[in-house]
Amino acid sequence: MKRKKGLPSYPGSRLLHVVLSILIVLESIAIIAQATFLARAITLLFERTPISNVFTEITFFFISFVIRYSLQHLQTYIAENYAEKTTSRLRNSLVKAYFLSRNRFVQSAGTGRLVTLAMEGIDDLKKYLEIISIRMLRTGIVPLAIVIYVYTHDSISAIIMIVTVPIVIIFMILLGYAAEKMADKQYDRYQVLSNHFIDSLKGLETLKYLGRSAAHAKSIRRVSKQYRQATMRTLRVAFLSSFALQFFTSLSIAFVAVSLGLRLIDGTISLLPALTILILVPEYFSPIQEVGSDYHATLDGQVAAKEIDAMIKQEAKRQKPTSHEVTWTPSSILQLKGIDVESEKATLLKDISFTWKGSGMIGIVGESGAGKSTLIHVLTGLIDPKGGSIHIDGKNRKTLKSEQWFQNIAYIPQHPYIFPASLADNIRFYVPDASDEEVKRVIKEIDLDVFVQQLPNGIHEKIGEGGRTLSGGQEQRVAMARVLLSKKPIIILDEPTAHLDIETEYEVKQVMMRVFQQKLVLFATHRLHWMKSMDHLLVLDNGRIVEQGTHQELLSKKGTYDEMHKKGGYGNE
Repeated sequence: MKRKKGLPSYPGSRLLHVVLSILIVLESIAIIAQATFLARAITLLFERTPISNVFTEITFFFISFVIRYSLQHLQTYIAENYAEKTTSRLRNSLVKAYFLSRNRFVQSAGTGRLVTLAMEGIDDLKKYLEIISIRMLRTGIVPLAIVIYVYTHDSISAIIMIVTVPIVIIFMILLGYAAEKMADKQYDRYQVLSNHFIDSLKGLETLKYLGRSAAHAKSIRRVSKQYRQATMRTLRVAFLSSFALQFFTSLSIAFVAVSLGLRLIDGTISLLPALTILILVPEYFSPIQEVGSDYHATLDGQVAAKEIDAMIKQEAKRQKPTSHEVTWTPSSILQLKGIDVESEKATLLKDISFTWKGSGMIGIVGESGAGKSTLIHVLTGLIDPKGGSIHIDGKNRKTLKSEQWFQNIAYIPQHPYIFPASLADNIRFYVPDASDEEVKRVIKEIDLDVFVQQLPNGIHEKIGEGGRTLSGGQEQRVAMARVLLSKKPIIILDEPTAHLDIETEYEVKQVMMRVFQQKLVLFATHRLHWMKSMDHLLVLDNGRIVEQGTHQELLSKKGTYDEMHKKGGYGNE
């Protein structure tokens, strides 16, 4: 979004503003026509004209009335439709930026802040776009059309209307700045409250175990009280601002009315133009009042827009996808040459080099902090190396960050996420349009068919939150089913069995070794018993590959891997 004063600018906003401008011009004509015919009807009735002779004016008044509000409803529908599409796109971009950030946003902003932005922040922004798109244009068009029309009938009233507007605007700006500062502080407190609440939920089990849950409740009450007090201060400023706006606009209307009344008494103006002007004056100030009132209603949306735009742009600068097409085939060759990765505080990977062709299972082993996850993130394109080069099929690439490369990869984490949906829909994660027959086929391949036969609704049984609970082994099988159904050639596994018991792990291992054949598998784990089944091993220590080769080759070297194997310890738990 182009952040500038005035109307917010997102894709499609220019067409929206053109269409709304045309509709608001037509609405301005309808407002003037409505006031004119109403004034004519009242004037004729005041002059004791038979009502049958006033029927034409009354008819045209109602026609103008219907056209005016029909145009307003059409404007609202168009603005709401635009806001819905825009915020949906922004929510997708925000979630995508979050996942590509590798938790950078969580570390800097906190989980609560991200949840607030993705849920309430997007909703506030939607409201902001719905309102501001119409109000800003109406404020510029409707008063201008009315004051020009009034000037053609009575220049004195037009001058009074023009002179009083700056007074209203000055007070709007002064009170608006105060309200904006209060809203910014309120939003910061809301983020603190959100982060505090999320952190409390995460640590609830620990607090309960340590007997500190009751004491922590005092902290929650204290933070909630601070937020409540800040909310009341913000509301006081908003109410004061609205009162001041209503007062000054009413005062401005009164100046025009008194001027017209005095000149009616003097006979320097007739009843019809005076009445027409008097009906139009509130319409003149109405858009200004609406902008002032809506300003407070949309403050949260403005703050959320800045936050969301900043996050998306921040990640967009980091993510510079390559346009090169990348497709992994059984004959493809992957080469890493001198790869270096650094964080702000330390070197994560140093001089990483290895080559692999086609399918096979590559084990990545090392103690915690050795660089296993960082290497996986380089291979999945989530991290750009600072030095070195990556070659695929001989083509030099600075990064694997591209949509084409992502399409080659499926990921199985330690705790696969199970969506609150049917078993079939969970398995269709990568392929939403897969048929039931295809889902059943992969279920059979991963030996989950016996479990499915016991479910009342079969593959359409709801699992996850609010549904049937799965064991750790069953969750991993669902994750494997997703991968199989996707037919992706590269599988990334990050400690996928670390939380499973020995029996379940053994069962899952047998299935994995069978179904992941003919694929390139990158497997990061602490458990060395997996390494016997690997085609190639990368042993990391302090961000470097200190050894690589097969299980037997590394044992014969009597080096780091052999020491790890002898210790048993962390590798065979």
